[in-house]
Amino acid sequence: MTDPSATADVTDRPSGAAESVVPQRVREFLDSTETPCLVVDLAVVRRNHGALRSALPDARICYAVKANPAPEVVGALAALGASFDVASPGEIDLCLAQGAGPERISYGNTIKKRRDIAHAYERGVRLFVTDSEPDLVNIAEVAPGAQVFCRILVDNKGSRTPFGRKFGCPPETAVRLLRQARELGLDPYGVSFHIGSQQLDPAAWEHGISAARQVFEGLAGHGIALRMVNLGGGLPGSYTEAAPPLAEYARRIEQSLDRHFGADRPDLLVEPGRQIVADAGVLRSEVVLVTPSAADDRRWVYLDVGRYNGLAETEGEAITYRLRTSRDGDPCGPVVLAGPTCDGDDVIYQRNVYELPLTLRGGDWVDLLSAGAYTASYSSVCFNGIAPLATYCVDGDERA
Repeated sequence: MTDPSATADVTDRPSGAAESVVPQRVREFLDSTETPCLVVDLAVVRRNHGALRSALPDARICYAVKANPAPEVVGALAALGASFDVASPGEIDLCLAQGAGPERISYGNTIKKRRDIAHAYERGVRLFVTDSEPDLVNIAEVAPGAQVFCRILVDNKGSRTPFGRKFGCPPETAVRLLRQARELGLDPYGVSFHIGSQQLDPAAWEHGISAARQVFEGLAGHGIALRMVNLGGGLPGSYTEAAPPLAEYARRIEQSLDRHFGADRPDLLVEPGRQIVADAGVLRSEVVLVTPSAADDRRWVYLDVGRYNGLAETEGEAITYRLRTSRDGDPCGPVVLAGPTCDGDDVIYQRNVYELPLTLRGGDWVDLLSAGAYTASYSSVCFNGIAPLATYCVDGDERA
């Protein structure tokens, strides 16, 4: 998370060069659409999926639906043969409706009701995660014979949005749970971990792969041969803080797998969300007001989108989006960015310093780039009477 005491100059005020990252057809759609809205370019979604497929050719790609559950996004990925990491019955039904067979669905939420497990099993899903005995017993009772993998707790250092200790268990607990899974008639399939979202350290997967190997070895001593390692998510999008290239992540992951598993390489799963959809999305907002500050020389720029209708990931200023405006090219000055609601916490950026055009006025637009992940899916329902963030999908061309 962003250090609350830090003040970094994260201004990204794109003009010609940065504008080129938004295809012309997407820009034209934005210009004709009421704000706030998110526009997702399906061409970029497909391109990002292809890039990951090339980088990790041995891994089964399970798109994390929670990142952006737009039916068009799910449908485009289903058509490419992707699998899906789901968190609820609603996401299961969405994937099935968009053409993904149940064999391509992994129920990746460790926190699930017994009846939700039963719903998944009735729809044909046979792959479930667990990290606790009560959940494991529920799976055994309503999803007999299913494959299970155990999520282990690992270090999230380097992540902009770490998970803390909510998910996962120690490796020794995973050994016990997967032994119990076999006793309950389930198929102990493997181990998963997640090194935190927007992970900026390509070496971070070392922690999880090393711990996974411990679980494999622990179960081998009991005559159980695990067959799968789920690498989780964490691959980054493009925000103001530069991330290493995808090839570097793949290189470090492959090195770690070689180090800990050698020629006995397990089946691999990976659960990208942000890497697939973040850079495919542009969130257009309208300036509501620009007012002077009583405390310093920064203007306050109020947008019609904020933390409650799309920008939840700006809590703690963890994710700092790149911006472009309708007045790029004019002289700039520092601003505080805030959302439109009657909530004092609806401030987007004030510790991180952004500079926006001095000519910016109400009615102008501000685009947030790489906003395709965890925006519309985090949007609240009618807080302050504001509707959830509208999402539109287009197939943008590849021209600037």
